[in-house]
Parts: sequence; C-alpha cells; structure tokens
Amino acid sequence: MKIGGRGPPFPDADLIRTLAALLAETGLSEIEYAVGDRRIRVARVPGGPNPGTVAESPAPARAAAVEHPGALKAPMVGTAYLAPQPGHPPFVRLGDSVAEGQPLLIIEAMKVMNHIRAPRPGRVTQILVADAQPVEYGAVLMLIE
Repeated sequence: MKIGGRGPPFPDADLIRTLAALLAETGLSEIEYAVGDRRIRVARVPGGPNPGTVAESPAPARAAAVEHPGALKAPMVGTAYLAPQPGHPPFVRLGDSVAEGQPLLIIEAMKVMNHIRAPRPGRVTQILVADAQPVEYGAVLMLIE
C-alpha cells in the first residue's frame, strides 16, 4: 500500500510519516511496526521501483516467535552484531547453553555499543537476526528455552 496516488487515504498516514522520519534519523533502510496481527513496514529502497512503499500484512511466522516465553526482544532500534568484534567468533551459537546475564549480542545505537544479555538461563534454540542487521524496537532476536 502506498501513501498518495489513487484510492482512499491511508488511515495511519501520521504513523507512517513518523516511521519514515525515524528511518532518516537512524539511517536504517526499513522499519516495521506491529500491533496484534497488523503490521506496517516502511522501507527506503534506493533505485527500486517504489521507494518509500508501505506494506501491510499479517506476520504469522514472526507472531509465534513474538509470543514465545523465551523470546529475546530488541530493547532499542539499532544494528545487531553477533560477535564482539569483526572476525571474532559469535557470542553464542545455535544450541549453546547460556547463563543469566551472559552477553548474547551487541546492538549499536547512536554510536554506542549496548551489550544485550540473557534474561534467564537456557539454551539458544533460534537466532532470528543476522550479523550487522538493522533491528527495530521489540523485534525478536533469539529464542531461549
């Protein structure tokens, strides 16, 4: 769904403008906002056919991860790094056991490296973010069971 053009006006135009401003402010290429089964994604696609397009659709696969009791969610918008430094091994791998407070990844936000730690002990069953991937607030990063 696009803002402007033909058709009825999009009811969340102010939200979309706010998300677009956040894209520009953070330098991210896309951002997604979800409430329940409704999802709004705003993306900048340089050279793409429709820069600034907005997609609205349910996200059943991610919805299950969001509701999982062991979901580790991003506490901020930024760039996720799975290793302490480029070329170093990742903090954790799939299947690793983790202790409460153990560093799992880093989220860089506004040039500050924020260590994201395990909220509880368990085993890493899914890693849902890639190294150097932009993440949004509340995005599920890992599942710990």
